[in-house]
Amino acid sequence: MTGYNWVLALHILCAVLWVGGMFFAYVVLRPSLSAIDPPQRMLLHTQVFRRFFLVIWHAMPLLVLSGFAMIFVWMGGMAHLPWNVNAMLGLGLLMAAIFVYIVFVPYARFRRTTDRTRMASSLDSIRRLIGVNLVLGLITVVIAALQ
Repeated sequence: MTGYNWVLALHILCAVLWVGGMFFAYVVLRPSLSAIDPPQRMLLHTQVFRRFFLVIWHAMPLLVLSGFAMIFVWMGGMAHLPWNVNAMLGLGLLMAAIFVYIVFVPYARFRRTTDRTRMASSLDSIRRLIGVNLVLGLITVVIAALQ
């Protein structure tokens, strides 16, 4: 296995963790939460976000760095990229920016407050932005398959 294959494997693994985690949270976990009372929902969200954001806080930079490594070490730099790699790069950087915003704005607000109304408002912002990132991530996966 070459260096490129290892970097590509790391890149794909990080993408699967991030996009798959968002898909699970949005499509499976979120609808299932209606079965528990609101105070327990907030407690569960606190634990889920803490763990998921910690994983993505590590996976996202590895995803970006591995993408740039493939571009500059094995693909000849930005001038030689096919359209789909340019699209993945743009969407990936947008997703990273949205993730950083989620962590430092609505999630930080969610963690600081004990007021349930404010927590719910922050939670709604987090959910909407994760939904945007999920759509962008799924589009990126489709683009990755196109050549």
